[in-house]
Amino acid sequence: MKFIIAIIKPFKLDEVREALAGLGVAGLTVSEVKGFGRQKGQTEIYRGAEYSTNLLPKVKIEIAVADELAPRVVETIQQAASTEAIGDGKIFVLDLASATRIRTGETGDTAL
Repeated sequence: MKFIIAIIKPFKLDEVREALAGLGVAGLTVSEVKGFGRQKGQTEIYRGAEYSTNLLPKVKIEIAVADELAPRVVETIQQAASTEAIGDGKIFVLDLASATRIRTGETGDTAL
């Protein structure tokens, strides 16, 4: 099993979610987060005053999938989340040692 973490621009969330549903992804977790990378923040104007923010709003998506589905999930997220501009985000793929469904006690791929 793989645990996929994607950090994307917030306005791309619905597009990514719909694309993943088309692949058969059964569930995912979404968190609103802030951070920065090469983008290094941005300068904005609020009530006539210019200010700088170095933590940008992003969305973190976490998905547990079977090994064979992981490459397609990564490709789908990349295509759906891309704006071809700086700050599009990152995708991380980690090995997932185990998963257990609390209600039934199922483990492994069947718990996903």
